[in-house]
Amino acid sequence: MTHRTIKAWVSGRVQGVSYREHVRRHAERWGITGHAINLEDGRVEVTAHGEAIAIAELIDQLWEGSPSADVTDVTVEEATIAAPASFTTG
Repeated sequence: MTHRTIKAWVSGRVQGVSYREHVRRHAERWGITGHAINLEDGRVEVTAHGEAIAIAELIDQLWEGSPSADVTDVTVEEATIAAPASFTTG
């Protein structure tokens, strides 16, 4: 089982539209830990750690977002951070 850790920045209409909650629900369903937080510049930052296939699924969901979201860009990079115990939003 190969694990992967990523950090992503999501742009568009992603704040105030239940985007972070949408990401959290999918992350928890796939056993991914990490966080989704609002940034001051209007983007959402997502860190995620889990099985590589689950991370790939989550990246697809970052582009889709919640029904009210309008995602215009997702930038993803590999990360080397300690695996968190759960997935949180903040």
